[in-house]
Amino acid sequence: MTEHVTEHVVVALGPVDTDTVAPVLGERVTFVTDPTPDDLALAEGAIVRADRRVDEDLLRRAPRLRVIARTGVGVDLVDVAAASARGIAVVITPNSGSRAVAEGVFAMALHLTKRLKPLTDLVRDGRWAERNAVPVGDLDGATLGIVGYGRIGRRVGELAAAFGMRTLAHDPFSPPPSEFARAGLGELAESSDVLTLHAPLVEGTRHLVNEDLLSRVRPGAILINCGRGGLLDPDATLAALESGRLSGVGLDVFDPEPALYHPLFDHPDVVLTPHLMGMTRRAMTLTFVDAARGVADILAGRPPAAVANPDWNHRKATA
Repeated sequence: MTEHVTEHVVVALGPVDTDTVAPVLGERVTFVTDPTPDDLALAEGAIVRADRRVDEDLLRRAPRLRVIARTGVGVDLVDVAAASARGIAVVITPNSGSRAVAEGVFAMALHLTKRLKPLTDLVRDGRWAERNAVPVGDLDGATLGIVGYGRIGRRVGELAAAFGMRTLAHDPFSPPPSEFARAGLGELAESSDVLTLHAPLVEGTRHLVNEDLLSRVRPGAILINCGRGGLLDPDATLAALESGRLSGVGLDVFDPEPALYHPLFDHPDVVLTPHLMGMTRRAMTLTFVDAARGVADILAGRPPAAVANPDWNHRKATA
């Protein structure tokens, strides 16, 4: 009988399901879920959850590291430049959660359009006779404005078609098809009954949704942010709600995270979730599998499916 020989050590930074990733990593990999300093010193790979920081200090304590696999696409807490300088690939998993996030957008849109919270309160409080005082809307025939037409934005558009919605989109980085592209963000806001944010958070997109843009939204519009918390100005968003310019807001992302209290949270036409729309049971399994596959690819000298640092030095990874 051939004795099992471990060739590589891979660590988890944050909670990772061993039963999911171990078969993908293979028999010659020891996977450590709660690494000690000694484990870090030996680690060639790391599967990293979104709330864990990978900085210069951690990289110094893991000198053999060849690959960091982020469960998701955001690398806000990963020092990508420092990893690239050390020849470490920063693998991301862009496909695993896209459909779950898109479903989350529609969960919020339906909740707010169909006025589920006030209607629940009405029934619970025995106020049946007041039901006609709560205006219930429709997605069918409404216009959806998508800000950011990447994987998630495109999937949101596919779901919108199934609901009978008209779709418009704006994305200066990845232009949407011409039949529903809008060159200006203001023009998109003026035309949309539901505005959903899926743009990356970069210097030019922070507080993309501000007082000026909200002054142009279609009166009674719904705003949903399942992208990045910094894309909207919460003060301006609350003011738009209080003035009736917006009829509802759905937020899955915040700036910072964990979320700090804001008066916006208390408004009755706001629905909040703690950055979980892309973390359904199925999506998390797919994310762990994709992250483990990315680690296995690097350790075997194969190109990974997606990286956040295309300029990483292949020489160390294939050494």
